[in-house]
Amino acid sequence: MSKTFHLEIIASDRVFFEGETEHLVITAIDGLIGIMAGHEPLVTALPTGELKYMVDGKWKYAAISEGFIEVMPDHAIILADTCELPEEIDVKRAEEARARAEERLRQKQSIKEYYQTQAALNRAMNRLKLSQKHFK
Repeated sequence: MSKTFHLEIIASDRVFFEGETEHLVITAIDGLIGIMAGHEPLVTALPTGELKYMVDGKWKYAAISEGFIEVMPDHAIILADTCELPEEIDVKRAEEARARAEERLRQKQSIKEYYQTQAALNRAMNRLKLSQKHFK
């Protein structure tokens, strides 16, 4: 049995990654999922969070926003709104987005606006956390 599987990570604006990987760890709706070659078929939603994947024995990290993953024994495909490497994250912009979202949360909003603002805050916080954790 192969020790690698084909991984495609497709963001709304680009193909983020396509190639062979040894291991994938991703946050799913119900917790962390570890994926290796031969994994049982799976389809699940992905919240905003962090993913890491191993290529040639080295872990690579990315901030990902909402999407889906389909896993088969020999490949996995992730479709996400956005996906960024730690070094691609503009920390100043993410801090400004966090501040705007926090200010909007203090204002009276409709339920829809509240959920949109909360999602924006989650994305900004995830980007900041990943950039501080993996890119110093």
